[in-house]
Amino acid sequence: MTAHEKNLIYGRMSYVQFFQALADETRLCILSLLQREGEMTVGDMVKALGVPQSRVSRHLAVLRDAGLVQMRRDAQWVHYRVSEDLSDWQREVLAAFMRAQQRACQASDAPTLDRLSLNTSSNPS
Repeated sequence: MTAHEKNLIYGRMSYVQFFQALADETRLCILSLLQREGEMTVGDMVKALGVPQSRVSRHLAVLRDAGLVQMRRDAQWVHYRVSEDLSDWQREVLAAFMRAQQRACQASDAPTLDRLSLNTSSNPS
């Protein structure tokens, strides 16, 4: 049983687990992408972030176990989105992190999320 499943059973998520899940730049970028795009596949995120698939999958597992993202299967595709089950305080904290992340990206020479060209239709039409 994952930590998220235990939290659902007991109706709580620890503050520590929540903030630990946010304490990584790649996970913050993934959350920013998901908030902006709504729903994405791992392939979409790999393309947008320019990092290996294994890295994206590993960070998605942390976010999923913390209850921050949800997944939906569609044939062979797995779509991820920000969890709809977040409490009000979690949504407020996440929004503040996303604002800070965006400002940090804009202040640095690193590629900003706004400059990423996304084509979220990785499955053939």
